[in-house]
Amino acid sequence: MITRSEVEGAAARIGDRVRRTPVMRHGSANGPEVWLKLEQTQHTGSFKARGAFNRILSAAADGRLPESGVIAASGGNAGLAFAFAARELGVPAEVYVPMTSPMVKVDRLRDLGADVVQIGDRYAEAYDAATKRAADTGALFCHPYDQPEVCAGQGTLGLELLEQTGGDVDTILIAVGGGGLMAGVAAAVEGRARVVGVEPETAPTLHRALAAGRPVDVEVSGVAMDSLGAPRIGEIAFAVATRTGVPSVLVPDAAIVAARQRLWDEHRLVVEHGTAAAYAALLTGAYEPAAGERAAVVLCGANTDPGDLVPTTR
Repeated sequence: MITRSEVEGAAARIGDRVRRTPVMRHGSANGPEVWLKLEQTQHTGSFKARGAFNRILSAAADGRLPESGVIAASGGNAGLAFAFAARELGVPAEVYVPMTSPMVKVDRLRDLGADVVQIGDRYAEAYDAATKRAADTGALFCHPYDQPEVCAGQGTLGLELLEQTGGDVDTILIAVGGGGLMAGVAAAVEGRARVVGVEPETAPTLHRALAAGRPVDVEVSGVAMDSLGAPRIGEIAFAVATRTGVPSVLVPDAAIVAARQRLWDEHRLVVEHGTAAAYAALLTGAYEPAAGERAAVVLCGANTDPGDLVPTTR
């Protein structure tokens, strides 16, 4: 469980090691006016650098950071974030990825200075190998989303958004996979704004957990699986969601694709499909702001191939 206090501590600890990403006003003659938080411009292309820095810096401050460094399991945004933060802090990093990971991602991890270990055909195999290696070497294991320091670090985005809007926001829409970002932001803005989780219909981890009253395993698939493919909501995320009343709304894959294209057409913003899910909730009416409600959408990542965006002259 985390609270605003832990998020404030993370903000002080991280300082200017992460970018203060911009916000922009998004208006439409046919819909509500909202803020867009452009977190896709963060280091390594996603919000996860925030949590990575806080996890490593917290361990260093408490004397828990060994000379063997850090270990993570992720060929995606989390792996990139931990590799980047470790490099910036002068800490050795090992990142475990499945053999099926695209070489472009493996090469990028190596470019960031990480030792990359390719093992197994599935993420679960890489994860198991990483946790065993951490236990054997004493290295600090860094979870992609279900550790207090990681969630608190991600929550610094929420503090930043409140400052940038002068507190002039009622609702924040956030795409949910494992739930680390949602948990951190919900804790950061508790009592000041409401967080709404948005998930693909094909990866409803929070939705199913809320219905079951506990985190449950979910079969995941669809266009956003690369970034919202966690098979189970994190324990921390579930606890924060139930404490703060975070609901889940679902959007279909077709709407996610359309939302991603629209962000390009209207704003020249390139984002991941998972990121576009949050925006799709507004476009489809899965979430409809009330009259006068002030909403914000977090655009949380941009590690995507823009080649499938349809060229437009708008």
